[in-house]
Amino acid sequence: MSNLATGLPPLSAVRAFEAAARHGSFTRAAAELGMTQAAVSYQIKLLEERLGLPLFQRLSRRVALTEAGERLASSVMDSFDGLRAAFAAVTETAEGVLSIQALPTIASNWLVPRLGLFQCENPGLAVRMVTQVGLSEPQVDDCDVAIRRGTGQWPGLEAHWLMKSEFTPLCGPNLFRDLGRPPQPSDLLRVKRIGKTEAWDRWFTAAGVNSEATTGEPPFDLSVQQLEVTAALASNGAAMSSPVFFRNELCAGLLIQPFELMLAGGYDYWLTYPSRRRTARKISLFRDWLLQQASEPVAISSAPSSPASPGSVARQKDYSCPA
Repeated sequence: MSNLATGLPPLSAVRAFEAAARHGSFTRAAAELGMTQAAVSYQIKLLEERLGLPLFQRLSRRVALTEAGERLASSVMDSFDGLRAAFAAVTETAEGVLSIQALPTIASNWLVPRLGLFQCENPGLAVRMVTQVGLSEPQVDDCDVAIRRGTGQWPGLEAHWLMKSEFTPLCGPNLFRDLGRPPQPSDLLRVKRIGKTEAWDRWFTAAGVNSEATTGEPPFDLSVQQLEVTAALASNGAAMSSPVFFRNELCAGLLIQPFELMLAGGYDYWLTYPSRRRTARKISLFRDWLLQQASEPVAISSAPSSPASPGSVARQKDYSCPA
């Protein structure tokens, strides 16, 4: 152990000395520290024995600093003032900033467009966003809340359900323009497919299509829905994704959902935060606001009409843009 560490007396004794020196009283120091007067006296005695010098004169009705005590008190009180200021600054900064960890697509396409409303309602609270692919592990300690996919069961975390995870093929408006007929699910076998192979296989099975008979390129996975939809548009292909995150593109006609068939992703979206911080004001404000946002209905552009896929067992939805 270094000389610096071994040269320092116990912090509890220094803390008792600082309070007693500031108040000029063992009794008032004990009240501030939540200790008994005898405990304060004992801590200061330990410090005096450590230094080999008396720090207080014990008078009949009061205590007074000795010359050595006055020299020490000046530096110790300055140091404690600095510590108080440092901790106050950190606390003020921490309470004034809400740090959010989220999956990239729900962050950029769903949450960020709404965050301006949250800050208008809470002008004294700044927001810091961190995106991370996966989010299967507990959130990092310096993030207040996280939006993740899963079952809602994470040890040590409070979890609030936000929305279902659903997927269906999305593509550009020109992908099937030259067919001369409404597209069929089997037409997707002959185009570039982007997304998880398992998701495509599940969707084809629900649509009654034998995906093993494909003549197109095998799917490839970019892990982030926003990237996959961008890649599909750039390559005149299709991405297996969630329409709810691409409302603007669908309403503008830049993107279409060619089939109504949608499947559940298996893991829904949840807002989580450490259970020990459930009463933190900034977390409560964001939680209440976000749950309200998630409860509002979302309108998305309709898919072109097409025959119902055979064997479809998935829930179908009517998506329409606002007037």
